[in-house]
Amino acid sequence: MKKSQVNYAFIDGNNLHLTMRYLGWDLDYKRFRVYLSEHYGVSKAYYFIGYVPENTGLYNFLQDVDYKLVFKPILKTPEGKIKGNCDAELILQAMIDLDKYEKAIIVSSDGDYYCLVNYLLGINKLKCVLAPCEKGCSHLLIKAAKGEIAYIDNLKQKLEYIKKRTP
Repeated sequence: MKKSQVNYAFIDGNNLHLTMRYLGWDLDYKRFRVYLSEHYGVSKAYYFIGYVPENTGLYNFLQDVDYKLVFKPILKTPEGKIKGNCDAELILQAMIDLDKYEKAIIVSSDGDYYCLVNYLLGINKLKCVLAPCEKGCSHLLIKAAKGEIAYIDNLKQKLEYIKKRTP
């Protein structure tokens, strides 16, 4: 009997959310978590996100559907824009847990993950990069993944959140 892999997903929450908003559709995060588990064998899905107190309901929901949230304190620019870049936290967590998982799934289209993807591929620890969409995906990330890349926007039929209509 074949032993199932222990795979971890490392999700750049801001990159994923903003890309889905740009594409004009809402990702069903519950279905996405199931998809990660069933399609990639993900037993732990880290979700990296800036902490905004007003988003407690979202954070509770994500934890309820089995994401492990990793928060970063946010900063507000003088213009009021929120900054909560979690790139370093994602990379650090992937390295801290390196001996705990067999393969990593990196969910982002950000070229800042080039070094992580390149390293994980080199030590046979990368399952794939799962980028939100091909159009905005960094060419550096595509190059580092060496073909081990898939795009969430191709899964709209399967993963789009559809609001239930009430009669």
